[in-house]
Amino acid sequence: MTSFDGACHCGAVKFRVSWDFEELTTCDCSLCVARNALMVKVPEGALKLLTGEDVLTLYQWNTQRAKHYFCSRCGIYVFHRKRAAPDHFGVNAFILAGLDLASLPRRATEGENMTIEDPQGRPEWPGPRKF
Repeated sequence: MTSFDGACHCGAVKFRVSWDFEELTTCDCSLCVARNALMVKVPEGALKLLTGEDVLTLYQWNTQRAKHYFCSRCGIYVFHRKRAAPDHFGVNAFILAGLDLASLPRRATEGENMTIEDPQGRPEWPGPRKF
């Protein structure tokens, strides 16, 4: 298992991810597009917050299931608890020291339509569904 240290821009939030990444993901939801997110998905046990819990800011919207964490000092997105997989985190790949972004395939994920709650929604997107 490979470990990568991550930190926000100012260094107040530091964490370690111990996981062998299979891919990088992008998302087309309005938040990920605005922050130009490039992420790696890891199970919750693979992410260890080292410092900065006191400076993390939580942002939630829509169904309030996903929890997006930012450094309250420098504003950098560090990671989020995923809506479709609440036992996993999406981690900002750009702030993982030593991660060779060119070595991993990129997969676009659909987040834009995930905000439309549909009674016939895909099973991998849990939660109430309505138009």
